[in-house]
Amino acid sequence: MTVSTYRTPRGFADLIMVSDGDALTGLWFEGSRNAPALRPEGGAREPPALRETRRWLDAYFSGRQPDFMPPYRIDGLTPFRRDVVDAMLAIPFGATATYGEIAAAIARRRGLARMSSQAVGQAVGWNPICLVVPCHRVVGAAGALVGYGGGLRNKIALLAHEKRSIP
Repeated sequence: MTVSTYRTPRGFADLIMVSDGDALTGLWFEGSRNAPALRPEGGAREPPALRETRRWLDAYFSGRQPDFMPPYRIDGLTPFRRDVVDAMLAIPFGATATYGEIAAAIARRRGLARMSSQAVGQAVGWNPICLVVPCHRVVGAAGALVGYGGGLRNKIALLAHEKRSIP
């Protein structure tokens, strides 16, 4: 496992990147509630997956949606979490979706009458790869800003960076 820091532009907390050597396995803002207590390894050679993640983050913070994905792997995906991750990946740069909208879409795909928005919220909050899997683009009903594991300050800054107005 390799741990490295990505220095973000002013207005954002720095990011902790984790790789197993083959893929990005974790990306958290420093101080995130779900971030593991990992220390960057000074002088460690970054594997290609982290170099690609760094390149992706450079493109993102330049103000555009990157046109590629770094290699990543999310361990512990259940079918439901996979559905939520897929829904987050489908939210375009500069757009948002509500927990309720995601729940309704998953319910339709599964042939269910309804799906819990709270369950979607838990799956969104569980996401171990922020930004690449854009959990910051998921908002509460009527666009309300509700919890964000990376801190609401970062969520607001990310949405503003994507030119998304916040109600």
